[in-house]
Amino acid sequence: MASERLNSLSPSYFSSMMNAELEVGDKPLLNLAVGIPDGRTPKVITDAVKTAIDKEENQKYGAFRGKPELKDSIKRFYKRTYDVDLKDENIAILFGTKNALVNFPLAHVNPGAGIMLPNPGYADYITAVELAQAKLIDMPLLKENSYLPDFDSLETELRETELIYLNYPSNPVGAAADKSFFDDVIQRFKGSKTQVVHDFAYSAFGFNGPHPSILTSDPDFEVSMEIYSLSKGFNMSGYRIGFAAGNTEMIESINRFQDHTNAGVFGVTQDAAIAALDNADTLIPAQNEIFKKRKDFINEALLDLNIPLEPIQGGIFGWIKVPPGFNGESFVTYLLKEQSILATPGKPFGSLSEDYIRISLAVRDEDLKTFVQRLGEIKDLYQD
Repeated sequence: MASERLNSLSPSYFSSMMNAELEVGDKPLLNLAVGIPDGRTPKVITDAVKTAIDKEENQKYGAFRGKPELKDSIKRFYKRTYDVDLKDENIAILFGTKNALVNFPLAHVNPGAGIMLPNPGYADYITAVELAQAKLIDMPLLKENSYLPDFDSLETELRETELIYLNYPSNPVGAAADKSFFDDVIQRFKGSKTQVVHDFAYSAFGFNGPHPSILTSDPDFEVSMEIYSLSKGFNMSGYRIGFAAGNTEMIESINRFQDHTNAGVFGVTQDAAIAALDNADTLIPAQNEIFKKRKDFINEALLDLNIPLEPIQGGIFGWIKVPPGFNGESFVTYLLKEQSILATPGKPFGSLSEDYIRISLAVRDEDLKTFVQRLGEIKDLYQD
């Protein structure tokens, strides 16, 4: 029998989708639902894995809080990329970033604490609030505000908010934030009880120039912590490694939690991460260029079809308004049966998402072209 706490969690949409039996139409299935980069892990990383597997140090328990060499690599990477000076106490090595995003409130705030989440936002943020038995506070992200929060309209809610989750480039809407936004966020919450977690999973995909780190706006790490994923930018989703950087108290909460629940990330995986970060200046631009071309193609193609796609400013997803007479779930069902297209309904991303679907750009270029062709066959749905 599961515990009451486990039973209280909202169902995991993506876990259930992985095991669902789908009613697919006659055409070959196009899966645009999952954001797993379609490229191979770069050779410089896999070569590092082949070398690391024979190292005796990697065949035993390692340091609980990660290899010093990996932390040094992270420091160099953040200095080169964002001009941010990190120390060891500002870094936590993660077993994939989802673990940290979900477990951090449990480790850092007390039950009943207010946690403000983006709406639309990554579905598993809600699990973080539920697991910590905290209070979910809604942070609407509206098109007229470029999907940035309007904190001036949330003054009442902010009085009881201890944590805010931000995510730029954003999943699912593909919005981006500039440095001035993060400057304003840090100034607003400096000296308050409110701290900020920035989910930087899609940092590699800067279609209008590099995306800023929130830590550049918070160089003394007074307010914020950033969660950085290696999965997307380096084609390393199966490696399950990332890191958190920033405020020492927030980092210590993660490290202490992991001291009790884990025994250190596999040394081979850490060595792979070192190779990735040390070669990031070459690898990330190459990955970004692939997805920029896909973004440009989808933006132009759907504009030609008069299908309403939100401008993709970063990340690997497209956010599409459904036709009249549908909601996100019914349109996903229609696409699957009529065109053998699997997309993600907006509903898991929040109450403001129910009239949208999300598509992933993390598929072959040929599949994106086929997707557009099939949408062309049903474009008249949008004319009703």
